[in-house]
Amino acid sequence: MFVPLQLGGVVLPVVALLLLAVAVAAVYQAVEIVNAYEKRALTVFGEYRKLLEPGINFVPPFVSRTYTFDMRTQTLDVPRQEAITRDNSPVTADAVVYIKVMDAKKAFLEVDNYKKAVSNLAQTTLRAVLGDMELDDTLNKRQEINAKIRKELDEPTDEWGIRVESVEVREVNPSKDVQQAMEQQTSAERKRRAMILEAQGERRSAIEKAEGDKSSNIIRAQGEKQSQILEAQGDAISTVLRAKSADSMGERAIIERGMETLEEIGTSESTTFVLPQELTSLLSRYGKHLTGSDVESQSELLEGLEFDSETRELLGLDDIEEILGQIEQETEMDVEKMEQEAQAIKEGADTADIKDPDEVIAEMDEEVPAEADEELESEKN
Repeated sequence: MFVPLQLGGVVLPVVALLLLAVAVAAVYQAVEIVNAYEKRALTVFGEYRKLLEPGINFVPPFVSRTYTFDMRTQTLDVPRQEAITRDNSPVTADAVVYIKVMDAKKAFLEVDNYKKAVSNLAQTTLRAVLGDMELDDTLNKRQEINAKIRKELDEPTDEWGIRVESVEVREVNPSKDVQQAMEQQTSAERKRRAMILEAQGERRSAIEKAEGDKSSNIIRAQGEKQSQILEAQGDAISTVLRAKSADSMGERAIIERGMETLEEIGTSESTTFVLPQELTSLLSRYGKHLTGSDVESQSELLEGLEFDSETRELLGLDDIEEILGQIEQETEMDVEKMEQEAQAIKEGADTADIKDPDEVIAEMDEEVPAEADEELESEKN
């Protein structure tokens, strides 16, 4: 009796401890904590039951299993792929695909591993898209390639509950032989462009130099013309002023000169003299003035006489200022006209027959024989 009682006293605590451990494990298995950016698919005895939302969820312990799905945008690297373009040029390319799980139930039930499935589908689609394009298009139309790949991925991934948000092709590299040929072609294009730009620069420089020489000659001719006009006008004015100064001497100077002449005549041996009527008239007036025989108010003083209107008009004394003003105005108009002509010529030189280098290169490309293009194409292939 004593031994069984001792064994029973040992077994009871052990069983209690086992039951407690089982209870703790069951509670641990029954509680599922889901993160805010996740959803989990719950299966009980292998049967799909539901999706566990973020937070604390209680599930049947020991007989349930959960599968986690990240609901954030995910990045998939597409390994580098080799493809042959439509013009038989080998190229290699890699890409990045951005996906997002929209329906975790479909991603769990419709596809085994959605990330691997999308990556493999992107690889085959990338090779197919590159194979339908020319080599130049694969290098230049990157956005078009991205759009085509995304369109091809949309339909199958929708059935998996996956949305392809974006596709970005990172690099498209042709083979080394093609790269070398492209480098040579680019070098030749740059040399040809440089030659065209240099020729156009020299042409523009020659035009501007010719226009500058022409403008300089025009200015010089205008200056000489103006100088000649002013010189001629100066001579005319000087002549008029000398005549006017001589006129201001008046009749007194003429009579005095006449008296000196009479004095010289009186010393001669001749007894007969012929005098001009005008001189006798002047001597008569001069004698009256000396003797005071006439009333002072009626006497004609021997003062300087002005030119009459006909003489003044002939000499242009009244129009001197007007003539000078007209000369100055005409000179200014000539200079302004000359500047306008020079500006118009310069603008015409800037726009006349000065073509863009790309247009010139396009014209030169049209003149290249078709045989040369076929030969270049064959070398490139």
